[in-house]
Amino acid sequence: MEAEPTLICIPDISGFTRFMSSTDIELSSKVIPSLLNKVIYANKLDLRVSEIEGDAILFYKTGRLPTFTELVYQCELFYTEFYKQLKILRKKYKHEKGGDKIPEILGLKIILHYGKQISAVPIGKNIKLMGEDVIIAHRLLKNKIPIEEYILLSEDLLSEYKEETIERNFRWGELHDRETEYQHIGEVNYRYINLKPILE
Repeated sequence: MEAEPTLICIPDISGFTRFMSSTDIELSSKVIPSLLNKVIYANKLDLRVSEIEGDAILFYKTGRLPTFTELVYQCELFYTEFYKQLKILRKKYKHEKGGDKIPEILGLKIILHYGKQISAVPIGKNIKLMGEDVIIAHRLLKNKIPIEEYILLSEDLLSEYKEETIERNFRWGELHDRETEYQHIGEVNYRYINLKPILE
């Protein structure tokens, strides 16, 4: 299929590996799908799902970008709905082994990136995204951010919006600049904001 500009959004469960290794498989196989489902049902921007990757969902949207306000609201909704579900699961499974670890270990980070040359290729019944920007979005999950719950916005995405529009949408905190060097890709610049104050 023809390559076109595409928004990539990856909500990723932080603490996933630690949670899986410290809880019973029976419990984790109930908790993680429940959380991922909650994130999927919180999708108000008509993002399409390309892949579900254990602890993350690869959403994408072609065509016109949402407004920056819509984008930030969507991230807030993913985060608040995720935490509502965490509370429900903690109550439901509090007497099971590892149930007390549900809200303490698990959290959410969200990667946002924009690529101008991404192909959505059908493979069987699924859509596989192809292109260097898909690789960049995945690499951004491994970064130098010193906190566990945040929104990361790549420079390629931010360049599509006016700076004053970006700043006024983050009423709960401030954006921080970062860059990370990736093998075969080079330096990628991005900004991030802590998500935790939203719950306070």
